[in-house]
Amino acid sequence: MAGIANIAALYLLWESEESEDRRKRKRRRLWVHDILRRRPQLGEFHHLLQELRLDDGRFQRYFRLSRAQFDDLLARVGARISRQDTNYRRSISAAERLSICLRFLATGDSFRTIATSFRVGASTVASIVSDGVTAIWDCLVEEFMAVPTTEDWRVIAQQFEEQWNFPLCCGAIDGKHVVLKAPANSGSQFFNYKGTFSIVLLAVVDADKCFRIIDVGGYGRTSDGGILAYSVFGLALRAGDLKLPADRWRIYRMVIEVRPELAERCVKATCVLHNLLRRTAPTAAVRDCLPVGVVLPLPGLGRVAANNAGREAIRIRETFTSYFSAEGTLSWHDTIV
Repeated sequence: MAGIANIAALYLLWESEESEDRRKRKRRRLWVHDILRRRPQLGEFHHLLQELRLDDGRFQRYFRLSRAQFDDLLARVGARISRQDTNYRRSISAAERLSICLRFLATGDSFRTIATSFRVGASTVASIVSDGVTAIWDCLVEEFMAVPTTEDWRVIAQQFEEQWNFPLCCGAIDGKHVVLKAPANSGSQFFNYKGTFSIVLLAVVDADKCFRIIDVGGYGRTSDGGILAYSVFGLALRAGDLKLPADRWRIYRMVIEVRPELAERCVKATCVLHNLLRRTAPTAAVRDCLPVGVVLPLPGLGRVAANNAGREAIRIRETFTSYFSAEGTLSWHDTIV
């Protein structure tokens, strides 16, 4: 019994010393680092951005949107991203949170780089970006990327014919690889033929170059046809839920996949922001803003893959080539393209 008592006493002594060490270490920790404490005086939002507001051109190059568009966006999402002050510290303002989020979307810099320039913690930047892109999507999607109705599809088709001389077209569809770090334990699912890891943005745009339907998150390793077959857009197309004016499209089998969450939300927020910018400050068509005689040559694409096409794909391509070389030509086509 004496041995057990001695062991118990030693354990209690060791535990008390460990607790004292933990208390000392806790007392030595800083609540806010001195560099972060000077954020209201030297942080990028409080210092540089206030100067950029005096020069709209530099402000727009910094954020990819004008001061008026920034203020409009802040009015739309400010309530969603605001946080309350506490007894220990003041919260980061909605304007600063939106600035951090937009700077990340505009540059793709690391969280640590943005944290250093704005004088906040890297984990704070990660939280702000996550909350910001979610708020941007939720607050803008209904107004700037609502699912088209049957009448909307008819208007889009009419615009394609009037602006681009392309009849019976309800949208242009294409995909984009969005490069990201390989998610943990994902194997080769996100590894694409370009040698990087990515998720795929599948998008349908209208004649004014605005996104109308997007599907984000397809595995980078999947082919273009596979991406369409595995997308929610393809599922709706198969089920007849897109409210298209007529059933003229090929049908595919569909499966929905699990996607990296934050990357998907960032891409969705970027797409709906694109629509906001085009509709609040529409740019002139290329042919209207170029001086007469200016030619924009397209760079050669070269071989990017096997370049093997099926017979049906070749037939469709040749049909379009014949059409756009004859009655489908545009007056400015040879000059611009």
